[in-house]
Amino acid sequence: MASDRPARSAVPDERTAKARYRRILRFAGVALAVTWWFELFLPRIGLGALAARGRTARLQRIARRFHALAVDLGGLMIKVGQFMSSRLDVLPPEITSELEGLQDEVPAVPLAGIRSVAEAELQVPLPVAFASFEPAPVAAASLGQAHRAVLSAKDAELAGLSTVVVKVQRPGIQLIVDTDLAALRRVGRWLSRVKVVSSRVDAPALVEEFAATSLEEIDYLHEAANGERFAENFAGDERVAVPAVVWERTSRRTLTLEDVTAIKITDHEALRAAGIDPAEVASVFASVMFDQVFTHGFFHADPHPGNIFVTPDSIGWTLTFIDFGMMGEVPPSLRRGLRRLMVATAARDGAALVAAVREVGVLLPSADTTELERAMTQLFARFGGMGFAQLREVDPREFRAFALEFQDVVRALPFQLPENFLLIVRAMSLTSGVCSALDPDFNLWDAVEPYAAQLVRDEGGNAVRDVLERGAAIAGTLARMPGRLEKLVARVEEGQVSFTDPRLERRVGRLEQVARRLPSSIMFAGLVVGGALVRPEDGVLGGVLLVASVVPLLHAVFAGRGR
Repeated sequence: MASDRPARSAVPDERTAKARYRRILRFAGVALAVTWWFELFLPRIGLGALAARGRTARLQRIARRFHALAVDLGGLMIKVGQFMSSRLDVLPPEITSELEGLQDEVPAVPLAGIRSVAEAELQVPLPVAFASFEPAPVAAASLGQAHRAVLSAKDAELAGLSTVVVKVQRPGIQLIVDTDLAALRRVGRWLSRVKVVSSRVDAPALVEEFAATSLEEIDYLHEAANGERFAENFAGDERVAVPAVVWERTSRRTLTLEDVTAIKITDHEALRAAGIDPAEVASVFASVMFDQVFTHGFFHADPHPGNIFVTPDSIGWTLTFIDFGMMGEVPPSLRRGLRRLMVATAARDGAALVAAVREVGVLLPSADTTELERAMTQLFARFGGMGFAQLREVDPREFRAFALEFQDVVRALPFQLPENFLLIVRAMSLTSGVCSALDPDFNLWDAVEPYAAQLVRDEGGNAVRDVLERGAAIAGTLARMPGRLEKLVARVEEGQVSFTDPRLERRVGRLEQVARRLPSSIMFAGLVVGGALVRPEDGVLGGVLLVASVVPLLHAVFAGRGR
């Protein structure tokens, strides 16, 4: 084994950081060179068929090598693999499928290392900060690990609880994160110089998006604030619980939370032993995740089974969420687009679905979506409404035939997932996986439709508002048009504008007639709309307005006929 491979169990220093940096760049350089040779150079010299012959195996080989590198290095490399596995818009399926199973599980840091970090952050010895602190971790990840502990009597009285879980960052993790981000930024600059890549994706921007998420994840004060915000969103909701933060024992690198360990959400045996129906848990979990994305606009972006417990109580059970390091926000504009996306999905409307996809920014305005609309319509017609159990009974050859028919259509479209959309895709994908694990017959359509029905009712008011706003804009344009046409006609009559083409003269004459009719047309429309709106409440006034609209209508129809 090469001597420059840093040991993850040791606290990193400048030398191991440099070796780590070189190793990441070496892997990236080889992968890019192989890709350039087979995907760009060989097709240019007429050997494209040769390059295509082994493409699947070649891409899988690169993905497997990265998988091994990420597991060996830890740090942000595992996060990079998880990040890439969800970038279906940028990377081919041969790579994303190989990285899907990459888990954030690493050897534990010895207690001495954890103690040094915790005592430096809390400014007191560990036995003073806690009455007891279990040396064996509950969980160990690439960025930190968690230990069970008991608060001191004084802190327990202040916090109103005693048993806690303490998350402590791994020693030297900041240096590892900085090193990994420096290497990734350099790779991003390399990719930005490759035209075939830069035309599809802004690689440096993608790296910065990942960097921002990663830096937030290692700031435990940020995670604690996220947890409290999440709790406020579900205050009074009996379906959801969140662990309390013990702020007296929390800092940027140490986070102390109420110990809420309960039944893992996908533990079927434990759920049934507690008298809880897994299928009901699936339904409630899906509903809670929909609420986070579409109602609150602030959602848990990493809802894997290890981050959600089912907590039995005297009146039933609750879903208890933990680990708020990776959260997503949905701005109002994106939320509106997502709502319309959900309504279109529930209605199995392929054209509306594509329009909603364009609205949320996934498709560029220049994209020709005719074939995509056809693909979505056929997808809904064949598979829409099927549950996971039913889909498993479909002949796999049918799925392959559908994918082969439309893969070129999808790949040719100019699209990239917007920054805010990536975490939504991740959250919904994990939600679907958890629900199907809980209930093999879980039907995502059934979960979406009640929610979509409510969204349709909510969107009704928004639709009326949109129509009124557009109507006001059009009315404003129409109101200004007569004045503009009058000025144009005046300039023509004064000889300031002349026409040598008789057809143009006739058109100007028609414009003059339109200018005379427009005010009457606007008045007619206003009286008709006003009468229709008022009539249900005041039949007499509504009738008068409707009758009065006849006068401007007659003027609009016959004005200028004698000219």
